[in-house]
Amino acid sequence: MKVIAIVSAKGGVGKTTLTANLATALERQGVATVLVADLDPQNALGLHFGADPASLAGISRASLAGEDWGAVCVQSPLGVHVLPYGVVNEADRMAFERHLDAHPNWLVQQLQSLDLPQDAVVFIDTPPGPSVYMQQALTAAQVVVVVSLPDAASYAALALMQRLVHAYCTPRPDFSETLYVLNQADAARQLSKDITRVMQDSLGERLIGVIHEDQAVREALAYDQSLLEYDTHGQAADDLRKCARVLAQRLGLRLAGAAP
Repeated sequence: MKVIAIVSAKGGVGKTTLTANLATALERQGVATVLVADLDPQNALGLHFGADPASLAGISRASLAGEDWGAVCVQSPLGVHVLPYGVVNEADRMAFERHLDAHPNWLVQQLQSLDLPQDAVVFIDTPPGPSVYMQQALTAAQVVVVVSLPDAASYAALALMQRLVHAYCTPRPDFSETLYVLNQADAARQLSKDITRVMQDSLGERLIGVIHEDQAVREALAYDQSLLEYDTHGQAADDLRKCARVLAQRLGLRLAGAAP
């Protein structure tokens, strides 16, 4: 099982959308078991897979009740397995977060209890910035993907993510590497081009994808489709497929049609 934490130091970078589309791209390219787990109280990840936003079921409520996660895991029409955060009131959310804070290996243990195939890929979506959810995701992950925008504030915030990864991931022998994705790159804006070039130069092969700004990304969610279905031949869809292939290569995964 490969666990990938998708993280960002600040909000508004398109992290949840990227998580959903990377998972879909890997499933469409032949990865047999892809699971996405939503550790963000906004409960938005499931929307990308057709989930009912008003559904109470999710890992938060199941964990508080001591129930097995298998009961709240659903398979989307695209084949991706989805563990939504679920809907809880404020008192239950706070109780859940206290539980996570008191049990730093909670997510590791929960994922192990699912008894997933050895070649399964698990994506963990987290809220932006430091939180108990991000700590859990970083503690469980073999690979961290940091999502950033090509702007000055996002570039400056990368140092915070690097410190968090160093604190929770680097000491573990099972941790592999930190990768980066630059989202919503706009070739028509000079600042966007400049920061993209700076990040390409400074990160080298750790920058596994540059996803261009594309209106189809927002439209796809409105029409209850993945971007790869809604605009198959668009720029962002092509960027995401390339990013998924690079990620698969770094994880040592065999994709459909890949050379032996």
